[in-house]
Formats: sequence, C-alpha cells, structure tokens
Amino acid sequence: WHRSSDSHSCMLTETSDTYKSFTEATLARFSSDPNFQFVQVNLQENLLKAFLVNLFLGQLRQVIPKEQQANYLVSNQNMEYVRESMGMTNSKVGYVYLIDENLRIRWAQCAEPTAEEIQSLESCTGVLLKRLEKKKATKEESKSAGPTKTAV
Repeated sequence: WHRSSDSHSCMLTETSDTYKSFTEATLARFSSDPNFQFVQVNLQENLLKAFLVNLFLGQLRQVIPKEQQANYLVSNQNMEYVRESMGMTNSKVGYVYLIDENLRIRWAQCAEPTAEEIQSLESCTGVLLKRLEKKKATKEESKSAGPTKTAV
C-alpha cells in the first residue's frame, strides 16, 4: 500500500454491498476530517473477472460518489500469501479494515454487521483520529519550541 507523506487514519474496504452498512455512520461522522481517508478496493483475483471489471470501470464510476472515485481501486493482486494473516478467509464476502497511520490493521470485520460492530468501527476510528491529532500537535509543539540548549 502507498502512504502519503501526511499520516492518515485510513479505512480500507473490499468493495461489496456489505461495506455500505458498515461504513455509513463512520463516513458521515469523519469524511470531512483531513486525517481520515476512505479507500475502496475492488479485489478480483480471477483474471477474467478483473478484465471484466476494468472493461466496465466507466459504468462503475457512475455509481461511486465523485468524492470517493480517487480512492476507488481495482486490483487483481494474488492475496494467497497474505489472506490468512489479514483474516480474509472467505473470498465470497467483503471486508472492512481500519488501518492506522503506520499501515497496521487496527480493526477488521466482514459479512453482515451487527449494530455493535457498526458502532465499534465508528468508535475505533474516532480513537485513532484523536491519537493522530494528538501526535501531530505534539510534533508541532516540539518544532515550535526549537532546539534546546545544554549547559556545558
């Protein structure tokens, strides 16, 4: 994954209808936060399906909100070696991952969410964003304080 020079908390979803019910509340609350990034990955490990998805990408853009199109990725990457460590044991359902600024998975879920899971994603996203904001503020304070002098 690519990470920009600015640290972000990122919510990564494998595209499916399931992600919408998971992410609606979190997107409504945090989409305007500059430290939040929502990325959708349409993962098609079958090369024929990947070709078809790429063929119809223009039509896909019509159903994806304009503000989310830059972060909509189509991938045919072979996930065989990372599937288990990412908890992607069922290739028939979509997955939602909450990823911190160090690209570590901090929360993951798949299938139909319960109300508690939806609230958990929103809460965990808030915690990560608060930590990131605090980290940035501390970094800015240390920059503005300048170098410290040591007595000889």
